[in-house]
Amino acid sequence: MKKFLALAMALAMTFALAACGEDAGGGAAASGSASASGSNPVLKVGVFEPASGDNGAGGKQEVLGIQYANQVVPTVDIGGQTYGIQLEIVDNQSTTDKAITAAQSLVNAGVSVVLGSYGSGVCIAAAPTFEQAQIPAIGCSCTNPAVTELNPYYFRVCFLDPFQGSVMANFVSEQFSAKKAYVLTMLGEDYGSGLGTYFTQAFQNLGGEVKSETFPEGTSDFSAYLQNAVTFGADVIFAPSATTYASLIIGQAAKSGVNIPITAGDTWESSVILDAQKGTDQQVYCSTFFDENDDSGLASTFVKGFKEFLNADAQNLTNNGGNDIVAAVSALGYDSYMTAIEAVKLAQSTAGADIQAALFKVNFDAVTGHITMNADTGDANKTEAYIKQATDGTFTFVKRQSVAG
Repeated sequence: MKKFLALAMALAMTFALAACGEDAGGGAAASGSASASGSNPVLKVGVFEPASGDNGAGGKQEVLGIQYANQVVPTVDIGGQTYGIQLEIVDNQSTTDKAITAAQSLVNAGVSVVLGSYGSGVCIAAAPTFEQAQIPAIGCSCTNPAVTELNPYYFRVCFLDPFQGSVMANFVSEQFSAKKAYVLTMLGEDYGSGLGTYFTQAFQNLGGEVKSETFPEGTSDFSAYLQNAVTFGADVIFAPSATTYASLIIGQAAKSGVNIPITAGDTWESSVILDAQKGTDQQVYCSTFFDENDDSGLASTFVKGFKEFLNADAQNLTNNGGNDIVAAVSALGYDSYMTAIEAVKLAQSTAGADIQAALFKVNFDAVTGHITMNADTGDANKTEAYIKQATDGTFTFVKRQSVAG
């Protein structure tokens, strides 16, 4: 119950500061004040995402979901006053060192809550900064368990890598009757190495055999790794990595005639992957959080509105990869924003410590499924993943997959 101990300490600090007549919750109190011109007060929401670097493409799609949510719900009522919701967007550049600087800039801007990021490593790096400032952060698609472990101010709306790794191991075992899997990840990259490990453990528990290898950052030639997969006799390749490397792996596999199905996790649900697979016979699959063909009420309403939002602005289309395909991370960005606003409404406060406490109480229907938070970890309670296949420029829904099959 580490999060509750941290919460008690944070609340004690908040009350102490309030008694002294000082702002509580780091920069949060400032964001709830009226502007100098006397206009309506503003709630500042930080957007901590990569717009550049290895994860820039996915980060931009996640931000689009947040921006659309801000368009749908631009205000929130707190204490009888209507607050305008202002997004403060920073680029964490997909790197852990730049992430700390970006996080501090959000603290300095006086945000009350933070959304993001695409990529677990940058979240882990930034977590102490947000915790020290008593500003809660809500991850959209960061799936590494370490994001929320021992980080009482970090939450998330997506499923975790242990679950996702098990889902993919079950999927390839059922779909391809796979007995041998070749796992390829980038050396030192938290997301890929973690997901690769969870997949390996689950696949071996199902009776499968695994050969694992890593490639160094900056690799452009994957021919030797692909040949190793062939030599091993792999029935499937599991290669969770940034889309910049994924496109090279897919393209080179197709060119060299390596007809082994290539699979990965949620980061591969990207237009970059579609472009790499398009025009080839390469089988490419990924697990993800959402499918735009989901015909449930909230999901279909979101998809319709989000597509209109994309097509109304050429820059939005560009940031989405040049099309109006609805990425799962955009839906998660939308849900993270709505989760933050639900917490603010429950807290009736702009102070970070109050919003952090309220996040444990959120309970509402979201685009990617009903959202409640685990009381010990702050992780959303999720039970299923979507499996999609990249097929000649579009993603085709395959099935909903749980660990049980």
